[in-house]
Amino acid sequence: MTRRSAHLRLEDLLRTAVEVILERGFANTRTADVAKAAGVSQALVFYHFSTKDALMTQAFSYAAEQDLGRLQAVLDARVGPVDKLKRLLKLLAPQGRSNSWLMWIDGWSEALRVPELEKVSRRMDLRWKEGLIEVIAAGVADGSFKCEDPHGAAWRINSLIDGLAVQLMVHDKVISRRQAAEWIRVAAAREVGLDLADLS
Repeated sequence: MTRRSAHLRLEDLLRTAVEVILERGFANTRTADVAKAAGVSQALVFYHFSTKDALMTQAFSYAAEQDLGRLQAVLDARVGPVDKLKRLLKLLAPQGRSNSWLMWIDGWSEALRVPELEKVSRRMDLRWKEGLIEVIAAGVADGSFKCEDPHGAAWRINSLIDGLAVQLMVHDKVISRRQAAEWIRVAAAREVGLDLADLS
């Protein structure tokens, strides 16, 4: 197996593992399930991943990196802090039965029992918060925002988003996506000293 084919096979396995996890959940996914879905032997799965926990952790990381790529695109956009904040809120806001949110929420739950997954999920999650801190701090620096604590503001906004995402994913129709998005905009506007209309 060449290095290129090994890399392609690894990426194929990770992509398949994500699909299986989304269908079965972290706790109910076995290496045999991933091997079967990928059309390979279980031995090949263990060639790439020494344990089931290693497979689950790398699959979570693979999925999270796709989301973080979208975050980076917003951070790199040549627009001002207000527009970046609007884009981030739209990107972060839970979208109902989102596969992305399903992976994150299930991953956080499994991280309570799998130390390796906890480390990766914590690192990935902190990158979201760091991105929001960066945008808020830039807005304070150029006068777009009024906020004495960009770090705390970012954490509070992110925590609200995480909590609403859990409600939308787990308790269907308790609140609407529109209501959740409105609450997120209200909270963000208050945190950075904007009028709600500025984030609409």
